[in-house]
Amino acid sequence: MQTRFPDSVRATAEGAAVERIVRKCVHCGFCNVTCPTFQIRRDELDGPRGRIYQIKDAIETGVVAPTLRTHLDRCLTCRACETTCPAGVEYGRVLDYGREVAEQALPRGTGERLARWGLRQVLPHAPRFWVLLGLGRLARPLLPAGLKARIPPARAAGSRPTTRHARRMLLLAGCVQDALDPRINAATARVLDRLGIQLDVIAGAGCCGAISHHLTAAQEARDFMRRNIDAWWPHIEAGAEVIVVTASGCAVQIKDYGRLLADDPAYADRARKIAACAKDLSQVLAAEDLSGLKPAPGAPRRIAFQSPCTLQHGQRLGGVVERLLRRAGFELLPVADGHICCGAAGTYALLQRELSDELRGRKLVNLAAAGPELIVTANIGCLSHLQGRAPVPVQHWIELFDPAG
Repeated sequence: MQTRFPDSVRATAEGAAVERIVRKCVHCGFCNVTCPTFQIRRDELDGPRGRIYQIKDAIETGVVAPTLRTHLDRCLTCRACETTCPAGVEYGRVLDYGREVAEQALPRGTGERLARWGLRQVLPHAPRFWVLLGLGRLARPLLPAGLKARIPPARAAGSRPTTRHARRMLLLAGCVQDALDPRINAATARVLDRLGIQLDVIAGAGCCGAISHHLTAAQEARDFMRRNIDAWWPHIEAGAEVIVVTASGCAVQIKDYGRLLADDPAYADRARKIAACAKDLSQVLAAEDLSGLKPAPGAPRRIAFQSPCTLQHGQRLGGVVERLLRRAGFELLPVADGHICCGAAGTYALLQRELSDELRGRKLVNLAAAGPELIVTANIGCLSHLQGRAPVPVQHWIELFDPAG
């Protein structure tokens, strides 16, 4: 694609990178075939190619159309288009840049600003989220069905191992996951304990920064990243092997710390090293000898796996969880359009409810088609989004190996 970016944009590292990426686009349209919003709306402006054109036009002309932000807001950032693109266009990076351009040129109205600010004040801050979720659970019996479905009942985490091992890894506890489903991290600790690995949660580490990043609060996102780096760095230097991330949405963010903090001289080097240390839970288990790891007692065998976009497109780890489950003897049922987003996409389910609910409905039809006993996934956002409407239970896949059952 031919570009005429202004010199002021080319002079910045990110602007120059975005121009190089846009030039790779060959107009083929393969991206639209796998784009969830294009499939629903059939509007070129709501597909990756159309969004790239709009961002390019805004950068080159300096004129930001009022509709640009609308079409960018509708994007799930699922990055299925990146997996499909034969030219290797890094669409997600162009999207991030375009969103910043739109935000700076056209400030949002008061209502939108307050809604997005409110999400950023609650979701990334675990204590605040715990309190609000607890209040929601108390009021759950009185709520209408639609809202009730969005508030999961409490689950017991079970005990966490206390055995000290020579091998040690760090765990990203996350911001909302331990409140929504504390069993995931506890089950991970129990499974790794059986493999002779100690899993530690480090005080001071918290939200990965993804929520602020995708809500175009770049400085706030960087502050979360720096805090995590400061918390983890002494332990990495002391010999901790990796940072284990049980939510694929957080994993893809942490793996990008090196790029996102590349222009910060105080953090750039450590950010690259932390990014290299971050591993999705599926990567950790795939690298271990699992001969002594058995399925949890009474675990269902007919499974439908929902592969999160952040796992298969963001991290390019499609098939890793599936191989682990098949090797353990689980029957993985076919799921049509498994590459298409479920509609969760972080805060998307709250800010774009109509499109999100449409995608969830389609996904659940496909997941339930072969009659699974259980749906498993690898991201807390997908899990929470699906379980309120799913015909069978929805869990994180690591629970299938949890010795506590």
